Parts: sequence; structure tokens; C-alpha cells
Amino acid sequence: MAELKEARVPDIGGYDDVPVIEVLVAVGDTVKADQGLVTLESDKATMEVPAPFAGVVRELKVKVGDTLSEGGVVAMIEAETDAQLPAAAKPQEPPRAEPEAPRERTRTAETGTRVEPTMVESRPDNIAQASIEKSAVLAGAAASAQAAPRFDADAVLPGKVPYASPAVRLFARELGVDLSQLQGSEKGGRITREDVQRFVKGALAGGVPRAAAAGGGLSLLPWPKVDFSKFGTTETRELTRIQKLSGANLARNWAMIPHVTQHDDADITELEALRVSLNKESEKNKDAVKLTMLAFLIKASVAALQKFPTFNSSLDASGEQLTLKHYFHIGFAADTPNGLVVPVVRDCDRKGLVQIAREMGELAAKAREGKLGPADMQGGCFSISSLGGIGGTSFTPIVNAPEVAILGVSKSAMKPVWDGKQFVPRLLLPLSLSYDHRVIDGAAAARFTAYLAQLLGDMRRVLL
Repeated sequence: MAELKEARVPDIGGYDDVPVIEVLVAVGDTVKADQGLVTLESDKATMEVPAPFAGVVRELKVKVGDTLSEGGVVAMIEAETDAQLPAAAKPQEPPRAEPEAPRERTRTAETGTRVEPTMVESRPDNIAQASIEKSAVLAGAAASAQAAPRFDADAVLPGKVPYASPAVRLFARELGVDLSQLQGSEKGGRITREDVQRFVKGALAGGVPRAAAAGGGLSLLPWPKVDFSKFGTTETRELTRIQKLSGANLARNWAMIPHVTQHDDADITELEALRVSLNKESEKNKDAVKLTMLAFLIKASVAALQKFPTFNSSLDASGEQLTLKHYFHIGFAADTPNGLVVPVVRDCDRKGLVQIAREMGELAAKAREGKLGPADMQGGCFSISSLGGIGGTSFTPIVNAPEVAILGVSKSAMKPVWDGKQFVPRLLLPLSLSYDHRVIDGAAAARFTAYLAQLLGDMRRVLL
């Protein structure tokens, strides 16, 4: 005897109100356990919500365009009592767009299910170094941060409060956008994340003078409008949804964080020889982990963060309180077909080089397959963006809020170095440390990079 059960959204990394972009099943379909029901896409990840058990879909509670949070009901499934379907289960039909019953949101989450993201976006440095960034959005933030607290009836009366979800309110606060200045595009004037982003783009283009005036912000010229077809053949290509969503985060980080970049060189002649030697020794072991220079960089960075704890901190939104972290989770930029993402290796202070290298390899493989989950990219203290395998001599990585520093690494090169008597060939690795100047001053940054270069020059110092 079959029973009707709810298929709910499992833990999705703390995200709320994530839009449904695709419905993968239809009423009457037979599904297997862990088969995708719907696809969600946030600004960080695209993920499928799987069926927690096998059975037949009797009712869909959501449609494309709806939003879901952890615990939200996706569908009603008539489950088999033995949780098994016959081997010859009905094949899944293509998704059909048909009107669905309105869904009910609930915060009660069931456990025992999992989410498998199919694509992930890059974090703002990060992550891609795509530094198109915001400037005038912060308009309202500057004014509100300096204003004295006061009771304002207009701000609390139901008829005066902007109509937006908690997630959209948080997003707007992070960008310094005053929701009272926005007109929502959804039914009833509901403000969406896209409305906030359009407001940001208008501010960048000089089209939102109120925002600029509110914070005494930048006076920007309108974005140039050019008919490029006058000059030759053109092609228009739409940015992916992930690229569009990441723009506001990148803009916020570049505009709100006073960036300074400290450049230095590390002599890795002996370290590279050691790395090559260790990898050669393990060639006969098919299960051996290949050590990369990035694994050494992570280990050396942890030692530098321990010596200079201010670099392992986060500044709050008010800019008045600093949180010092006693854990060491390091993010590294991974290049994938879908763009750059930044997985995080946790507790690097407690792990050896081999374990760090192994976890990096596993995370990089998940990234290439589009299977990184939100949890794989959260909790980072410090990020490393390495372009050494591609080239370059230096660059300015963008600090990934709420971190206060990020290390950029370019391609190592053999150069002549004066040893006091003669020039000798040494392998030098360019380091580029970007930091939040509100928290870190230039002298501290110079000491950090100098110490990091010293560690890379002699990794035995990491043991001290």
C-alpha cells in the first residue's frame, strides 16, 4: 500500500528564496530516489533538488519562477512501501509547463537528502578577477552608517515598508541600496533581487542621482551609448545569469573596499627542486598525490596568517568591529568550463601538504564537473588566486568580502640575482597581495609578503 509523502528541499547551504529555473518532472512521472525534481539557481550555485525516495509524482507544488528555501515542499510523491520501484521504471518525460497549485513555504527541513549542484559561480575575487564593479550603490550605505539611530514611523508602518523578501532586504543592505527608492516589478510592487541589480546598474551609469546624492557619492557620467555596427560587423552575446548576478558583488567589493596591492618576489629555487623530487619519488605509486606549488603556498600562507592574525579577520558592515578568526580555511581559485570558482580547504593548519594537495584535487575535480555545493565554497578566511600556470608577472586580485586580503600568484621565472659577489640564476615567484586598507596598513602588508617569501625560500621555517 503506497502512501503520499512530501518531497522537501534539503539543506542548501543557508540560502533562502532561491528561484526555480526548471521543473524536471511532471505529474504522473515515476521517479527514483535522488532523481532531480526541480533545478534552483542562486547567485552562487545551480542545484537540483532530488527526490528523497522513489515513487510516482502525484502533485507539483512549484513552477518555474517560484522561490524555495530549505524545508519548502516541492512535490507530493506516492512512495512505494519498500522504497524500491520495479526495475523497469517509467522513463522520465521532458519537463512540461503546466499550471501548478501554489506552494506552501515552511522552514521545517527533513534530513537524509542531498543536493547536487550542477554549476557554480565564482566568488568575487575571485574568483574570477572580473572586476567590473560598483561605485554609486553605496550611496545610501554611507548616509545610513553615519546617521544617528532614531524612531521613524514611516520605516515601520506596514504601508510604508518596502515589499521585499528577507533575502532581498539583506542583499540590498549589503550593497547599500535604500529599498524605498525602488519600485518593485513583481505583483503588488514586490521588489526582487533583479530590481536591486537594475538599480545598481543605473547608479553605475549615473542614472540614479538620488542614490549618489544620499551618500555624497561619485558624480558619474552616463555610460556611453555607441552603435558599434557603424564601424564593422558585430555580434551580441548575452551574459549568463551567473555573470549578471556576480556583477553586483564584484562592484560592491571594488567600490567599498579601499584596495592596495603589495608586490614581492619569492625565491623558490630550492622549494621547486624539492617539489619535483618528491613527485618523482612517488611516480611508482599509482595512488600517490601529486604535490603542486599551490599546496606549498597554502601551507606557507597559514603560517603567515598565524604570525599576522589581522590578515585572518573580517570587518563588519559598519566598519567599526573586527572579527579575528582562530581557524584557517583557505580558498583557491579553480578554473572550470563555467568560469572561476573558489573552493575552500578547511583547517589547513591541522593538515599536511599531502592531505591539502589531495583535498585540492578532489575539490578541483568537483568544480570541473559542476558538482561543487555551496558548503564547498563557504567559510574562507583567505584566498589564493594563482595564474602561474598561464603567465603574467603581477596583477591586482580583488579582495573577497568579508575577507580582508587575497594573494595573487603569477608565473615563476628564472632571473639573475646578485649574491654579493656575482649574479646567479634563481627561480623567482611573483606575489601580489591585495588588502583592505581600513584594516591593514602598508607596512604590515610589506612584512606579510616578506615573511611569506622567506617561508617559501625555506619551508623548514614553517615548522618553527
